Amino acid sequence: MTRRQDTAAAPGPTRARLGRTPLTVSRLCLGTVNFGGRVDEPEAHRLMDHALHGGIDFIDTANIYGWRVHKGYTEELIGRWFAKTPARRDDVVLATKVGNPMDDAPEGGGLSAKAVVAACEASLRRLRTDRIDLYQLHRSDREADWAELWDAMDLLVRQGKVRYVGSSNFAGWDIATVQHAASAHRARSAPPAPDEDRSTAGAAPRPAPPAPSHDDAFPSLALASEQCCYNLFVRHAELEVIPAARAHGMAVLPWSPLHGGLLGGAVRKAAAGTAVKSAQGRARTALADPGVRRNVEEYERFCADIGRDPAEVGLAWVTARPGVTSTVIGPRTPEQLDGALRALASPLSEAETARLDALFPPIGRGGPAPDAWIT
Repeated sequence: MTRRQDTAAAPGPTRARLGRTPLTVSRLCLGTVNFGGRVDEPEAHRLMDHALHGGIDFIDTANIYGWRVHKGYTEELIGRWFAKTPARRDDVVLATKVGNPMDDAPEGGGLSAKAVVAACEASLRRLRTDRIDLYQLHRSDREADWAELWDAMDLLVRQGKVRYVGSSNFAGWDIATVQHAASAHRARSAPPAPDEDRSTAGAAPRPAPPAPSHDDAFPSLALASEQCCYNLFVRHAELEVIPAARAHGMAVLPWSPLHGGLLGGAVRKAAAGTAVKSAQGRARTALADPGVRRNVEEYERFCADIGRDPAEVGLAWVTARPGVTSTVIGPRTPEQLDGALRALASPLSEAETARLDALFPPIGRGGPAPDAWIT
């Protein structure tokens, strides 16, 4: 094992603002897609305890998670965890998602006002809480009436059931479309300007109100974040999704930072017979390509050369990317969660990052997509 030959970057902050909102979150977010099926309830509760103890106070779920048992099971599991110690609800930033079908009923999914309000009420019951800190649209519904969607979110925010709204798996143009609809909703909902007092005709104009501070400049009725698939192997989000999110003042929350285990030592684990997640799904599909397999083998050799676990390297790369606020991780054990914390505490050096870019180069010339795709 070779020691790292150049100095790593200094650790960054462990918390960040959720876009332009005043809400702060931990730089790692505990994803719960494995709860119910791959992780049983007692172990899931231990993981949430361990995460909170380690400074991870951001928990992400979705109303459909737990489908291996039944849809909604994961929210129920989290609700039972809250019920054991109700006071810790105030210590957690809780995110869930809406939009995917829960059943075969016509209003069982999608983003109509009726579906969104009903789904929120059901999630609150399962989670045993009175509020959702970040309510995310799980996927873009291009048949939805976005004006109607914002009417529903306006109602939920006014009722105190939702604090902020986010998106997930949106294209860059979806983000722009929905943000424009939010702006139009706010303009329609703004109170009319008071009539000018006729007795003041000809008087000097009243001074303009002070500009909003940075803390209150972000309206509750706008997308506060985008959760997207982003990792060394899949970098499409760099072209338009992340630039769109940053342009609209949104947080970026990458999911699948190791691409389903592909970047977590998949080849080594397969050889040792210890592969679990990396032996299935996206990782297995990717490794079937001989060229990808060679790159992953080289990646694992590089990680060995610098004396770091591949999962830590892949996660350290994502957490340091421009625009990334908090990275959604899906550990199945406390040891995997500890590895994620080490990745956050030990950033990669510039030379190490350059080597990873050479192994898994960005699309095109790197950075945002060219204007009108003219290269």
